[in-house]
Amino acid sequence: MDLIKKYFPNLTEEQYKQLASLYDIYADWNSKINVVSRKDFEQLYLHHILHSMSIAKICEFEPGAKILDVGCGGGFPSIPLAILFPRAHFTSVDSIAKKITVVKGVSSELGLMNITPINARVESVNRHFDYVVSRAVTDMSSFINWVWAKIERGQSGSLPNGIISLKGGDLAEELALTRKKCKIYSISDIFEEEFFETKKIIHIKK
Repeated sequence: MDLIKKYFPNLTEEQYKQLASLYDIYADWNSKINVVSRKDFEQLYLHHILHSMSIAKICEFEPGAKILDVGCGGGFPSIPLAILFPRAHFTSVDSIAKKITVVKGVSSELGLMNITPINARVESVNRHFDYVVSRAVTDMSSFINWVWAKIERGQSGSLPNGIISLKGGDLAEELALTRKKCKIYSISDIFEEEFFETKKIIHIKK
């Protein structure tokens, strides 16, 4: 939580309480359904929660914004973002049922009313959204094919509507294949910890 308070000093007491409770809630769920590798769990706040929250440093979602988290796993980035933006609405989709069970359980224990977990392939979700977020799900060309038609044009936050994806490594070739104009943000410019040295946020405007 020291990391959270370092970079997000102006949250409400309720938000800090929810974020602080994530460790014990995920520890309980992870003992039943392994969604965070056990060797990685001690770094839950750095590797998963703060990483997810980096999106909030480049885009503040407006009240009423609709955000789709594709391949959400155990709820990253959507659960930390849902805490940060309680008046936006998040839909968390994963094709693996046990992962959605965890998202439902964590959301319920946190009292989050602005997140809808769905066990499905994203192609079958027949809704429209302002933003699509993800964390290292697949190559960007394939990802765009899955979600592009589901994104509404406009601007429901501090960035234009579109894709906001957490990725790592050298992305030049992968992004060139998309034939889309991609804006790349280095998370190392936002957070100083070594873990973020090669981590990026990709924004593709609809």
